[in-house]
Amino acid sequence: MLLDAHEMSTDLRSLAQAQVAIVGDVMLDRYWFGKVERISPEAPVPVVQVRREEERPGGAANVALNVLALGAHARLLAPVGDDGAGERLGILLTEAGVKAVLIPDKACPTTVKLRVIGHQQQLLRMDFEAQPSQAHSDALRQQAPALLINAKALLLSDYGKGALREVEHLVALGRSLGIPVLIDPKGRDYRPYRGATIITPNLSEFQAVAGTWANEAQFRALGEQWRESLQLEALLVTRGEEGMTLFMQDAIYHHLAQAREVFDVTGAGDTVIATLATALAAGWAMDRAVELANRAAGIVVGKLGAAVVTLEELAATESMREG
Repeated sequence: MLLDAHEMSTDLRSLAQAQVAIVGDVMLDRYWFGKVERISPEAPVPVVQVRREEERPGGAANVALNVLALGAHARLLAPVGDDGAGERLGILLTEAGVKAVLIPDKACPTTVKLRVIGHQQQLLRMDFEAQPSQAHSDALRQQAPALLINAKALLLSDYGKGALREVEHLVALGRSLGIPVLIDPKGRDYRPYRGATIITPNLSEFQAVAGTWANEAQFRALGEQWRESLQLEALLVTRGEEGMTLFMQDAIYHHLAQAREVFDVTGAGDTVIATLATALAAGWAMDRAVELANRAAGIVVGKLGAAVVTLEELAATESMREG
């Protein structure tokens, strides 16, 4: 569905009224940038001369940054370690303007992903992580109702790190308040997500759960089958260069991928669900919200690492299409 420029600009401004509550796995993304000029004499690996270091909020924290970049309001609830990485993550979120409640626990370190970049190419990633404790889960459950005060959408960002081990309770809580519940899923068991408004697996994630298919008709049959069995209002499968397919009760909509050079898909799923949640919180219809999320994905894959898409960038893509 194409919108005229005036209608789109009006709708984009409406995103500023959106209030999105986010619960999920947060992490600190660290980047070491450098030059590669030789191979190590100790092993056949490149030697990276590190010239610059950078830290960014990742996981559900990056989702919150994407919501903010669209001019909306983001509130975040998540477990972290009682450590330097957790403290640093809190500082970065506060500086960005995210209202975050980070629950610290000395027994469980903050998830950290360290990426080594040489000449704009990712050479290595090291992960430091542990599952949150039961104390983490109890505190998160207790504080979730306060997070949802005045929220117009609940976004659950599941990276499989344990923050959403009680996701059924959160789904029920959001639906009891009459707000959309969106989930970026993880793993092979989608039963805990039953009753959510929409889940947004990518193609490989959906295939791991639903099985393989031989043609488009079989894919669409599986999508509809899973939407019904999970009692979802909608299922959105993001398909990379093939675009996105939205399954709803009354119809199936397909959005072609935007013509962009793919540089890095890191965090693209965060951008998709953040844009979708923001648009739904602003009162947009589901298919129009997905169309906007599709254009945001086309922008963010052209950036390095976990990044965000701004209102100005989205408005620019609409101007290009109108031209």
